[in-house]
Amino acid sequence: MQKELLRMENIVKTFPGVKALNNAAITVHAGEVMGFMGENGAGKSTLMNILGCLDKPTSGDYILDGINISKVKDSQLSQIRNKKIGFVFQSFNLLPKLNALENVELPMVYAGIDSATRRKKAENALEWVGLAGRMKHKPNEMSGGQRQRVAIVRALVNDPAIILADEPTGNLDSKSTFEIIDIFQRLNEGGATIVMVTHEPDVAEYTKRIVTFKDGHKINDEIVENPKIAGGEM
Repeated sequence: MQKELLRMENIVKTFPGVKALNNAAITVHAGEVMGFMGENGAGKSTLMNILGCLDKPTSGDYILDGINISKVKDSQLSQIRNKKIGFVFQSFNLLPKLNALENVELPMVYAGIDSATRRKKAENALEWVGLAGRMKHKPNEMSGGQRQRVAIVRALVNDPAIILADEPTGNLDSKSTFEIIDIFQRLNEGGATIVMVTHEPDVAEYTKRIVTFKDGHKINDEIVENPKIAGGEM
C-alpha cells in the first residue's frame, strides 16, 4: 500500500441553516486516481473546497501530506495550496490576456522560480500534451480541449502532492473528453494522485476508485476492478 496522502475524519461543514457535510470521512493514498460522484447538493463542491484548502471545516480533521489543515492559520492556506495542490476546473480558469505559456508559468512565478527555469518547464509541459504549436496562443484562440490541456499542465508544474479536478470534462465534446482522460491516466501511470469530481458515470469508469456522496455523507466507496482505458476508446 502506498503512503497515506490525505485523511479526513468527522468532517462537518455548516452554513446558515445548512449542514453541507455531516461527519464525512475519506482516506486517499499516494498514486490513486479516484472519482467523486453524487447529485447536486450532495456535498461534493464543499468537500473539494476543503480538500483544496479553499475553505476549512467547521469541525473535524483534515490531514494533507502530514499537515493538519484544520489547525493551520488562514494566512498559511494559500502557501499550502500553491505547494501541495494542483487545480483543474470545468471552466479552465485561464487568464485571458496571457498566452498558454504565460498561463502555465504563473504558478511558478508565485513559487519564486527563476524565469529561465519556469520557461523551460512550461515549454516541456505543453509539448508533453501536444501543444508545442500553441504556446503563444491566448485562450480565446484555442479549442476547449486545448484550453483544458493548458489548465492541466498549469496544475502540474509545481509538482503538487495531489491534483484536484472539478468536472474537468463538463464543457468538452466526447473526443476532447477522451483526450483529457487519457492525459489523467498517463499522469497517474507516472505516479500522480488525482481526485476528480464528475456527474458523468462514463467518466468515473476511467478512475480506479469511485466514492459516492449523498446529503453530506459518503454512502459508497468502491474499487473499479477493470478501469476503462481512454486511449483505446479514441
